[in-house]
Amino acid sequence: MNSMGTMLLLPLILVAFSCPLHAQTGAIEVTAPGNRQLKLAVETPRSQDSVPNADAARELGDVIAFDMNMSGNVAADAKGQSPFAGLIAFAEPDYASWLAGGYDLLVRSEFSIKGDDLTVEFRLYDVLNRKLITAKRYLGKAKDLRRFAHSFSDEILLALTGERGCFTTHIAFVSTQSGNKEIFMMDWDGHNPLQLTRNGSINLNPDISPDGSEIIFTSYKQGNPDLYKRALSHSVEVPISRHKGLNITGAWSPDGSRIALALSKDGDAEIYTISKDGSHLQRLTVFPSIEVSPAWSPDGGRIAFVSDRLGKPQIFVMDANGYNVRRLTTDGNYNVNPRWSPKGDKIAYARMQGGAFQIHTINSDGSDDTQLTSVGSSENPAWSLDGRFIAFSSKRGGVESIYVMRADGSGQTRVSQNKGHGTQPAWSPR
Repeated sequence: MNSMGTMLLLPLILVAFSCPLHAQTGAIEVTAPGNRQLKLAVETPRSQDSVPNADAARELGDVIAFDMNMSGNVAADAKGQSPFAGLIAFAEPDYASWLAGGYDLLVRSEFSIKGDDLTVEFRLYDVLNRKLITAKRYLGKAKDLRRFAHSFSDEILLALTGERGCFTTHIAFVSTQSGNKEIFMMDWDGHNPLQLTRNGSINLNPDISPDGSEIIFTSYKQGNPDLYKRALSHSVEVPISRHKGLNITGAWSPDGSRIALALSKDGDAEIYTISKDGSHLQRLTVFPSIEVSPAWSPDGGRIAFVSDRLGKPQIFVMDANGYNVRRLTTDGNYNVNPRWSPKGDKIAYARMQGGAFQIHTINSDGSDDTQLTSVGSSENPAWSLDGRFIAFSSKRGGVESIYVMRADGSGQTRVSQNKGHGTQPAWSPR
């Protein structure tokens, strides 16, 4: 198995401390006076090695602070170490000093790197109520350092909201870094980018399977825009739809058994579904117009798609068997890129306005159409698995990059760091 497969497919090795103060089944009650946002102090992690690793300590703390600030649930500050001797498990925090600093929550951690082996322990405290909320210890390799920090960020959100975060997930996207449009994968915050395809052609529209083991994409490597599939654990690219004309905008069904896509084998592009091996072709739309970009509802019962049957591209919704087609968007003359939220209540899409695209969300019944972006030109929204974030591509300052924002449009942050343009993000499952 190559490094990509190892990174994505092997389970995280951890030992969880037993902690009766925290029930995993629901959120704890931590409130800030005056309904202000909770403040979290992330103390600089302590190295337990004879020669302290300041870079690793800083990286661990920075990851948690970034994750938690992006979550929108707390305001996190990276802080220096408070003086105490020994292990954090036996050192009670000075709650009074943290409370005086205006903090409601505290994260302490310590780590050790022996050769290539890494051990990290994290602890989350409720400052106001002077108690430990949760503690985790992670055992792995030095390369897992950022992943362990992301994993504890997930635990913090679980403790505060009752719902685990998505900080250990990945984003697939198209990048021109190599000189061609190739598929890359990166951590949700843009770190550890890895090139997946290397066929020197045009590769587009990646989508990751619900179990996180496979990816589909359209490639022109044989001259025609064909749909391919490959496991993330190896580099073999298997063609699964090679009809004449377009085989584009492939999307996995929620159960991973079928793929919706647009084919133009009979003239105009229409929406079809196929089994994941390319068999059992079923046509869903029959209309003298262009229909592309299918997106499944999370229950698999409906499909949103783009059609220009009314003269301009609009978002439509139909049952997964092709029946009960209805128009969703009624405002704007050019609406594309629908993506259904994980909870099924909203659809994100891109609208052309004033010569640029902007990201909108709309309720699945067509109400509450809301614009989220207004800077540059932004397209291709993709939801995180918990519905907390939306990734999208945006051209700002001349370079198209991958950004992440909260589902309400706040916190827009560029995450892709590699050279070239980054477009068409697709968010992985956990």
